[in-house]
Amino acid sequence: MPRRSIEVPGLHHGKAPIPQASLVGPLLTSSGINGLDPVSGTVPDSVEEQVALIFANIVRILDVAGGATEDIAKCTFFVRERAARAAIDPHWVEMFPDAASRPARHTLEYALADPLRVQCELIAYLAET
Repeated sequence: MPRRSIEVPGLHHGKAPIPQASLVGPLLTSSGINGLDPVSGTVPDSVEEQVALIFANIVRILDVAGGATEDIAKCTFFVRERAARAAIDPHWVEMFPDAASRPARHTLEYALADPLRVQCELIAYLAET
């Protein structure tokens, strides 16, 4: 099965040769999705702003890949401090309002590089791809 790199205008991993995601058949796995603002090219300082951008970047990645948030099977969040969960939860419930149909989620404390306070990875199944 051929693999396709998913690149999103304005999103990148610095100069590292890493795509935003990789699509193999219907399986989409992301690289680290961070709070990079694709317009300004900067990462804001606050956890709340970074989380909002992460959720917007999730949608951007899925759009380019041909999927939707309904296709997400699991998200893993990496946070510098457990308190970041309070910023994640409202966006999570907004993106996945049906408690009976939410992806799996795991949140891990991790020593992220400055200026990142939170990062996400996802796995999705794009049946229509």
